[in-house]
Amino acid sequence: MSELSNLAELAHFVGKSRLTSTDERARRRALAGLTARLDPRSQRRGVGELLGVVLALSARTRRMVMPRVEVEIDVFAPGGKRALRMNLGHHTQ
Repeated sequence: MSELSNLAELAHFVGKSRLTSTDERARRRALAGLTARLDPRSQRRGVGELLGVVLALSARTRRMVMPRVEVEIDVFAPGGKRALRMNLGHHTQ
């Protein structure tokens, strides 16, 4: 039910951007605010954020360098018959 109401809201959506305003000053302020947010020099990164980026790149590089792992699970039922067999990974031989 909520999906239909969300779709109905989307169908009646009207954009309210200040960039389409008839007032020239309002358009200029909106454009200046937009470009200020896009300027990478204005975004000061904290030490914690930079450390997080370094750790993420380090982990990604480590995963790329490490050899692939293959996991094989073989489960048998109490009667001795195979219940489940799963291979996760690529077999390279």
